[in-house]
Amino acid sequence: MALATGLQAAPAPIANDFSDTEVLALLPAGFHDTPDTGNPDRLADRIQGHITRARTAGDPRHLGYAMALLEPWPDTAMTDRLRVLRATLNQSLHRFDQARADLDTVRSRSAGGQPYLQATLTLANMELVRGRYGAARDACNDLTTRYPGLLAQHCLARVDARTGKAATAYQRLASALLQRPPEDPRLRAWVEGTLGDMAAQQGLVTAVTHWQTVLQLTPDDLYVRAQLADWQLAAGQPAAAVALTNGYDSVDPLAIRRVIALQAGGQPDAARSLTRRLRERFDEALWRGSDLHRRDYARFLLDIDNRPGEALDYAVANWRDQREAADTRLLLRAAQRAGDEESIRQVRQWLASVNQSDRRFDLPPSGAPLP
Repeated sequence: MALATGLQAAPAPIANDFSDTEVLALLPAGFHDTPDTGNPDRLADRIQGHITRARTAGDPRHLGYAMALLEPWPDTAMTDRLRVLRATLNQSLHRFDQARADLDTVRSRSAGGQPYLQATLTLANMELVRGRYGAARDACNDLTTRYPGLLAQHCLARVDARTGKAATAYQRLASALLQRPPEDPRLRAWVEGTLGDMAAQQGLVTAVTHWQTVLQLTPDDLYVRAQLADWQLAAGQPAAAVALTNGYDSVDPLAIRRVIALQAGGQPDAARSLTRRLRERFDEALWRGSDLHRRDYARFLLDIDNRPGEALDYAVANWRDQREAADTRLLLRAAQRAGDEESIRQVRQWLASVNQSDRRFDLPPSGAPLP
């Protein structure tokens, strides 16, 4: 899509009115980690800890801390576990080719076991996020052959749901979960979250039950919390979205939804205060040249700052890398608000080519309020 303008600019000088000795912020735990070149398992544990904190706290700086720990490690001494972790980091940082290279290496030299399983799961997820459904299905079929069970069924269901078989995929995965509920609460939460996505894709209110189950099992699942907040906003329940996002002002995706809910719920002062903090964080990220916030920034520009043209630029750039339902929905909404029918046509054309439908892609009449 030849739609986005250049998004990067040279950093401008930072003006400040504070003294050289004033403490402005405390760095998060882990910043002072030092590289560890002695024990690959200990290093892997530390990197995994940063990845977990990045996900549960919504703080992408931990991805940088993890990569800083890993970079001094000799490539010739990379274990399969370290390669999978490096691939996970590179995927999160939108370095998909590097991630794929590590995953292919692990899968080519591993006879099986946990490293092969994790590499194949990571590969399937990465290809799904990118909208490369044929490659994702290949990885899922490999799982079915080597590791039949709920994980493989879950993997294939996600692909089927995005390629024209949402209703069938939902029913099969729900039946599989009912017949053999896993003992691991993390796997149960993962499957319930996917069922919630599939239900929402079809406009089924059962999505709420699935997402609430996930948050009971894993309250720090930020992705599901954001999904449920979006559902509540679309359903005209801003008070519920305010309650759901309470305590998450430092997590950009949830803070954005909270501002929208506060505005819709008649709390303009609270909305303005949080908007100001969000704008400061985005300004700082733009100054650094970070491109990890494109989806969130596009949503901020569209639904809070009312700048649909700029929102469309960021939504297009984001969609080039990531084609999850939220990315597609955001791009369609931004294009509608910006009056860009050609962008809408191109996205619809791609959706038809992969046979993908989603009730959340239905656009309201132009000018109608949008969640």
